[in-house]
Formats: sequence, C-alpha cells, structure tokens
Amino acid sequence: MLKFQDDYTTIIDTFEDFILLVYTIIDDLYHQFVPTSVSQRRNVDTAKMSDSEIITLSICGELAGIDSENAWYSFVKRNYRHLFPRLCSRTRFNRTRRALLQVTELLRQKLTHSFPIPTSRYFVIDSFPLPVCKFGRAHYCRSFRVDGANYGKCPSKKETYFGFKVHALITIEGYITAFEITPASVDDREGLRDFAENHLCLTVLGDKGYTGEQLWEDMQEKGICLMSLKPSNHKNNWPKEVRQVIFRFRRRIETVFSQLSEQLNAEKVLAKSFRGLCTRLQNKILGHNLCMAFNSIFREPCDIGKIKHLIF
Repeated sequence: MLKFQDDYTTIIDTFEDFILLVYTIIDDLYHQFVPTSVSQRRNVDTAKMSDSEIITLSICGELAGIDSENAWYSFVKRNYRHLFPRLCSRTRFNRTRRALLQVTELLRQKLTHSFPIPTSRYFVIDSFPLPVCKFGRAHYCRSFRVDGANYGKCPSKKETYFGFKVHALITIEGYITAFEITPASVDDREGLRDFAENHLCLTVLGDKGYTGEQLWEDMQEKGICLMSLKPSNHKNNWPKEVRQVIFRFRRRIETVFSQLSEQLNAEKVLAKSFRGLCTRLQNKILGHNLCMAFNSIFREPCDIGKIKHLIF
C-alpha cells in the first residue's frame, strides 16, 4: 500500500504505486513552476487528460523499457485504465506529449531544487552517440537531415554512425544537470562551450576530447576550472594522483551513459521526427533523475548503477 508522508512516500509495492508516486511529484512541480500561460492556455479545461498525467505516463513508459509508443499506450489501456479513466486517444496522447517538450525540460531543471538531492560543485562532461537509423540505411534517411543529422564517429565503439550526438553535464553523484543534442559531427569541445554560457564557477572533469590551450583559456574567462585528461606524453600533464582522481570520477558518467543505454534504450530512440526524438530523450533523462531522487528520499544507497532499483 502506498503511504504518503512529508517526503511523499515510504513504501512502493507495485508498479501502480510507482505511477501514483511519479504523478504526485510531477503534478506538484507542474503547479509550482509552470507559468499560467501554459497551465491555463486556451481549451485546456476541455482536455480529457491533464498535462501532469501525460508527462507521468511518458516517464513511466520509458522506465518500463517499452520502446513502442503504441505498445505502451495499449499496455496502459489494458492494465491501468482505472488510474486514467479519461484516457485520451493514442494520437492525441502522442501529439500532446510532444507539445509538452519545454514543460518537461522545465520540470527536469526544477527537480534538483525541490528534493534533498546531494550535489557538489564538481561535474563530469562527455557525449554519447544518438543514431537515428542503421548505418546501411543512412542514405535513405531523409526525415532528420533537415534537423542537422549527419555522420559522426564513436571512438569507444570504433564505428561510424548517422544521427546526432548527446552532450551531457553530470554531477559526480550521477544526476544529469544539463544536456543538448547536436549533429553527430560536432566536436565535444563545442558542447562544453555551450554549457559554459549557462553554468559558471564550476569544476568540470573531461576526457582527452576536451583538451586544448584555447579551450582552457576560454573556460578560465567564464570562471570554469577545466580538468581534462591529457595524452601521456603531454609536457604539462597532471600529476599521477590528479589523473587517478579524474579517471575515478569519470567512471561515473560512463556508468550513467551505460544505464541510459541498457536500461532506458537511450541510444535506440524510436522516433519519426526530431521533436519526437527530443521528447523521448527528455523523458528518459527525467526518469533517470527521478529514480536517483527516489533513492535519496528513501535513504537508499545512491547507486547510479541501479537507477531502477525501486521498480524492478
């Protein structure tokens, strides 16, 4: 049975309990931070489902590991219709959740300010590939080309792919604080420069893709201390102890990317448009951060290797 206290809940027995918990938190954040121009927009009172219900179902669908939007909608209709008696049509549901992309981003930003989430001033930056089709079909994939999709290389997998690249800024505790999607060919350093416009006075740890004297000077001007791994033969390399610290903390972001890829299928997003791609990735990342927040609320070990420990 789901029991609510000041910190929302103490017991989750079933996936239904989890859906109720997510809805409670999303609805609270929605009414607290979403501007009235959105929450009280024209004809919103006549909608069958509220924005909070649609965002909740979107997040839970990603966490359940169901890739197909149609399959998830049918699953909810069969098993959880009693929770959503005014369930709208499938096309309306998918169209509305794509329209709520900016709202979902706002809720993700406000989540860390509303929960006792442990954070520090140390961040880790990296990127991972986001292919939109198999490499052999890239020539025929035209729907994403107008949005900037192109060819890029993934050094860790030693392969070339067609699509986009996701740059992410993550705390050493495992929370994704910022991310952006760029064409696959964009250099990792450009992603860091974009983050630097909105994040000041940070210490950022990076791999060898974030080296360069000009980049280091640009970050210094913005108050960002960039500590990136350097080639072993670099004349101004870090001391061994510092390199070990950077390497140890960098393993956190690799674990987060592994969870996003293996548990949330972040590298295999099924979408037919760029907005749909962004919407699904946004829900996956918000779901990841929610699971991390729940572990913190329940005083569970904040293990970034088990982000769905509460559900499965």
